[in-house]
Amino acid sequence: MKPISKIAANVSPSATLAVNALAKKLKSEGLDVISFGTGEPDFDTPDAIRFAGIKAISDGQTRYTPAAGTISLRKAVCARVKADYDLDYDYTQAVIASGAKHSVYITLATLVDPGDEVIVPAPYWVSYYEMVRLVGGVPVIVTAGEDQGFKITAAQLEAAVSDKTKVVMLNNPSNPTGAIYTKEELQALAEVCVKHDLYIIADEIYDKLIYDGASFTSIATLGEDVKAHTILINGVSKTYAMTGWRVGYMLAPAEVAKAMGSYMSHSTGAPGTMCQAAAEAALLGDQGEVEKMRQQFEARRDYLVKRMNSMNGVSCLKPNGAFYVMMNLEQLIGKSIDGQVITDADAFAKLFLEKSLVATVSCTSFGIPNFVRWSYANSMENIEKAMDRLEAFLQKVNEQN
Repeated sequence: MKPISKIAANVSPSATLAVNALAKKLKSEGLDVISFGTGEPDFDTPDAIRFAGIKAISDGQTRYTPAAGTISLRKAVCARVKADYDLDYDYTQAVIASGAKHSVYITLATLVDPGDEVIVPAPYWVSYYEMVRLVGGVPVIVTAGEDQGFKITAAQLEAAVSDKTKVVMLNNPSNPTGAIYTKEELQALAEVCVKHDLYIIADEIYDKLIYDGASFTSIATLGEDVKAHTILINGVSKTYAMTGWRVGYMLAPAEVAKAMGSYMSHSTGAPGTMCQAAAEAALLGDQGEVEKMRQQFEARRDYLVKRMNSMNGVSCLKPNGAFYVMMNLEQLIGKSIDGQVITDADAFAKLFLEKSLVATVSCTSFGIPNFVRWSYANSMENIEKAMDRLEAFLQKVNEQN
């Protein structure tokens, strides 16, 4: 049999999905595993949104929609960004896809030719790197360490630009760090992009999960030149606890949106009709439930960060957005537990899962070794229990070293 494509053969599986699979396997064996792996809100989708999906099915909305999505949902997307950020888009500039992840992929497939360079700030969401490679692009990594709040500077971006650079990825607020760029930081980055005529893929899927009164700036609001270079990515999964509904969207310059729609027409087409109806209800409905969920996320974050920073051997920054904490475990590297050495974040995550039954995600695949990511999209009860287990694990490590 002839081999599969070289591109497919070289793609690594998602680290977040892999750790979740191992955690589920252990759980199926009857073990009390607590998973902090995947970025999935633990809340139920709000009733009004669920009922809108059910009503759509009952009303016979079960047929194909246009490849770019229903006109009513695309108008709802435009209405949402107008209300939130005073951004003006025509519905023809909105394209609906099967989640924000799919939206990022469609955008890259539309913009990137083989050999084009895509600048990816690290730490990065694990799928960015592989998606760039899937479309034949070359990921160029620009690293921002903990000492700079996990945010790249305009000078770093400028230094990474070459004559092959076509796209800059920007995830704000960030997965995996929860970092938020200020308006001034975004302005400086945007000026570099406009200067070099680069597309900005702005993944803003966590834009409603902001804490401590911090402000969020959508990069497309920084002027018409910036907006003309920007493809906004968002969706309903994180804000409205709708991960399984698989609805994301792109807002783009007209010619880019048209090409995206054409690409969609020959690949997946739009998401399920009833899912689009539910997403429309989410975007246009009462946003009160969003704030209730945000407040619970903030309380969980506060507890997790306080407990984690009180322990000997690990530490973390307090993130202002999303629902992730990056745990620094550099002090543990080289130490051992029960004769097994913690050589890196991969080894820590494996040992912690096996010995303490807590699943976290090694950030080796996120472009920053010696960190693991915790998702606090989990109940306070589970967070408290997991912190107790982490404390016991670290105490054992410290006693044995």
